[in-house]
Amino acid sequence: MATQQAPHGRELPRYLQLLWDREPQGRRGPKPGRSITEIGRAAVEIADRDGLDAVSMKSVAEAVGFTTMSLYRYVDSKDELEAVMVDVAFGPPDPGLSGRARRRGWRRRITGWARALADRRLAHPWMLEVRRPAPPLTPNALAWTEAGLAALSTAPLSSQQRLSAMLAIDGWGQNHVRQSLQMGLVGHVDPDSPQGSYTQYISDLVDPERFPSLTAAAPEALEDDGNDFFDEEFDFGLGLLLDGIEALIARST
Repeated sequence: MATQQAPHGRELPRYLQLLWDREPQGRRGPKPGRSITEIGRAAVEIADRDGLDAVSMKSVAEAVGFTTMSLYRYVDSKDELEAVMVDVAFGPPDPGLSGRARRRGWRRRITGWARALADRRLAHPWMLEVRRPAPPLTPNALAWTEAGLAALSTAPLSSQQRLSAMLAIDGWGQNHVRQSLQMGLVGHVDPDSPQGSYTQYISDLVDPERFPSLTAAAPEALEDDGNDFFDEEFDFGLGLLLDGIEALIARST
């Protein structure tokens, strides 16, 4: 069989062939002893335990009982390994997010979708540290995209508008999780770290004369514990986006 090719005659990268189970039948060489998903899980365990910087071709190879060179039969670089890790960490979306339960309404469905994605990112915060994110071509990444579009399927928008709305919601969701983690306002935080000391630092640094608006806004937010802050800001920010989508619908009709 010829080498597996993507549209336009381009060869699919090896890791995508493996993730999509599209490896050419006639490929020479020994049969892989592990699945690429098993390798991804081992890398995710390392990142969850010790952080993304602890993940290397060597550390992952040792975790699955390979030599480092053997790992290159699955991925050509650490960037590709990280793409596999992200796909494994996302996992498949819950079937209930697919949008089939139309009676719930598109706002509730896309809210559930955005919240589920945020939960996956909070469970694996290193996902937001990946330096060169791969395009969304892996099975789980595309399944989440499909679920998001399906959640918006009853919104009276064009297909392109649904895609743009979903991307805006996902981009905002990623940034909200990232900022909350950077500020130490969600998850387990070392109290001696910069994130753990953030509220004390900001209280010490914000001069009412120099930052009058921030002084007025900060106290109430900083009084909440991390989870309250995350949830309240998540609902508020997402609500703004959804209100904007409804305004777009109203203008269109």
